[in-house]
Amino acid sequence: MHVSNIVLAQAAEQAANINPGLAAIGYGLGAIGPGIGVGLIFAAVINGTARQPEAQGKLQGIGFSTFVLTEVLALIGIVIYFIASAA
Repeated sequence: MHVSNIVLAQAAEQAANINPGLAAIGYGLGAIGPGIGVGLIFAAVINGTARQPEAQGKLQGIGFSTFVLTEVLALIGIVIYFIASAA
C-alpha cells in the first residue's frame, strides 16, 4: 500500500510538469469524447421525436440535461489544460 502511494505521488509530480503543447494535444483528444457524445444525444432525440412526435417535449428535456452533463466534461478538460499549461 505504501509503495503504491509513492508511485502515485511520483506520477502526479510528473503530470504537473508536462509540456504546454502536450497539454493542448491532450485537451484536443479529450474534447473528441464530448463532441461525439453531443452528436449521439441529439441524434437520439431526433430519432425518438420522429418515432413518437407526442414525446418531443420530454425527449428535449432529457436531451438538454444530458447535453449539459456532457459539456461539463469538456469544461473540466479545458480547466485541466489551463492548469497543466500554467505549470
